[in-house]
Amino acid sequence: MECPLDSKPRWERRKDARPQELLAAAIDLFVERGFAATRLEDVARRAGVSKGTLYLYYTNKEELFKAVVRESILPFLGKAELSVAEFEGHSADLLRDVVMNWSRQIGQSKASGLGKLMLAEAVNFPELAKFYRDEVMSRTVQMISSILERGVRRGDFRNFDIPQMTQVLIAAMMMLNVWRHSAVAPCDCSELQPQTFLENLLDLTLYGLLPRAS
Repeated sequence: MECPLDSKPRWERRKDARPQELLAAAIDLFVERGFAATRLEDVARRAGVSKGTLYLYYTNKEELFKAVVRESILPFLGKAELSVAEFEGHSADLLRDVVMNWSRQIGQSKASGLGKLMLAEAVNFPELAKFYRDEVMSRTVQMISSILERGVRRGDFRNFDIPQMTQVLIAAMMMLNVWRHSAVAPCDCSELQPQTFLENLLDLTLYGLLPRAS
């Protein structure tokens, strides 16, 4: 008896799945080895396809990296931006929600290693650096800034230097990712608790941002 849910030929189902398999293999290798040391033939081998098959989907390593970023990070950014636009509560709760959701969806995934990769290799790959800055970092900066601006405007936060505070928050989040993917860190990374780290960062930040009782 034929199963209607499994009616596609095996080769056709495999072909449909190839882009995702290639992206999964690519993010593994980019995070393990870095961009420069990752070879397309190694990505193809890990995905179980030929190098020629990889070229049917991605013309070069740069395009493959961009596809990895668009698949693993940009969907979260889009949802986060929408949640910021629609949020109606206190700005402290909004900031906490965005940062902790980032930790759960990006910080605890393989995608968190892409930030360390860019910090390490951006100087050698200026086109990729510009892509990552435009597609990821600029949007992240704008989103965090908009939350802080919202808080000041509504009276949830006191007046402060919003651009500098945005950089403080993002720098701490980026450094957390670097520590998680580095053998050299100021602490034993086996003891690093990302959620607790971010909760403490938020507690410290919000204590400084909330208006003082007169």
